[in-house]
Amino acid sequence: MRLASFPAVALLVLAAGRARAQGDTCNAPAKDSIVHLDIPGGPFEPVISADGCWIFVTLLQGSDANSAGIAVVQRSKGALTIARTIPLKGSPGGAVLTHDGKLLIVADGDYIAFLDALKLQSGDSDAVLGYMGGGAPVGFFYANVTPDDKYAFVAAERARSILVLDLAEARAGGFAQRGAVAKLDVGNAPIAVTLSPDGQFLYTTSEAGLPDWNWRRACRPENPRARNAQSHAQGAIIVFDVAKAVTDPTHAALSRVAAGCSPVRLVLSPRGDVAYVSVREDNAVEAFDTGRLVSDTAHALLGRTDVGVAPVGVAVIDSGATLVVTNSNRFAGNANDRQPLAIVDAAQLRSGAKAVVGKVPAGAFPRELRVTPDGRTLFVTNFGSRTLEMIDLARVPRAGGI
Repeated sequence: MRLASFPAVALLVLAAGRARAQGDTCNAPAKDSIVHLDIPGGPFEPVISADGCWIFVTLLQGSDANSAGIAVVQRSKGALTIARTIPLKGSPGGAVLTHDGKLLIVADGDYIAFLDALKLQSGDSDAVLGYMGGGAPVGFFYANVTPDDKYAFVAAERARSILVLDLAEARAGGFAQRGAVAKLDVGNAPIAVTLSPDGQFLYTTSEAGLPDWNWRRACRPENPRARNAQSHAQGAIIVFDVAKAVTDPTHAALSRVAAGCSPVRLVLSPRGDVAYVSVREDNAVEAFDTGRLVSDTAHALLGRTDVGVAPVGVAVIDSGATLVVTNSNRFAGNANDRQPLAIVDAAQLRSGAKAVVGKVPAGAFPRELRVTPDGRTLFVTNFGSRTLEMIDLARVPRAGGI
């Protein structure tokens, strides 16, 4: 059997070599172990391309209505530069790239925005493909896609729900109003939309239980300066069957488990057997057995450890051995804050022991963090001080308790 001519094979080898060379250039370490890039707006989430060459940073709308959009950051030879910014008409928060690297889906406040990722990189003027949503104040806040890129899940914080989108239908409708296939009812302020590695389960967090759950109001007002601040019930982790979420959303919820006061982000261990949750009001991180979240909810909690003030973002590094947590101090800090990232030993956390083993400096209100696909670099959005922070994980000292 003739597989290919020699020239064809040579071209394939050459192309693979070029791709590796580009990746090596993009992922080359910087001179300093920590680098900050000023961002023109309030950076919310860094979304990293598969080759590590591009970071799409969502810019949450602030006092300047024109500040909302996407900062397209290029990474090369250890340096970061803003290639361009793309305005969006909503208030971009969480975002996700489809696994083929072609589509950027943005939870855009009153909208869901769809952008062509390759055109964002090249600078084409028509990178924005369309918007869903009519501008109603539902608070789209976080997004994720299934491993096969067929469905997207978008958390609507103020609407107490998660919208399920058929991406083929959305594409066929010009990314306008087609594609919504289901709505999952959750609790107050759903945030996380985390999928199990096999795509079977969807995990979300709710910051506070609903009145009809009849949970005791055990949590104090998180922001005492807020108008009409009141005590509230604990928040929850809610687990959904993904297949039923698409076909039978009313019966898709499998369990609901109390998770402290204001649980916000949820990430999984590499195998998907442990869920780590930042519990903002409790200044803590909790670990849950994902199997027991469905089968034995009373014994799902594995451990808990105190971190810094108002933890938000969580990332898993070192093949699951270590967590990095952003201590946001979001309700008491200002632009001059310099909050630390907490370094947490995952095994000690799961055992219930004191698990914070070090800290890394950050800026004001570190909000979200993401690890590059090669596992060597961590990106952090410092929302209050308006910087994107790049951390070389191999060179950052982690000793010293917080």
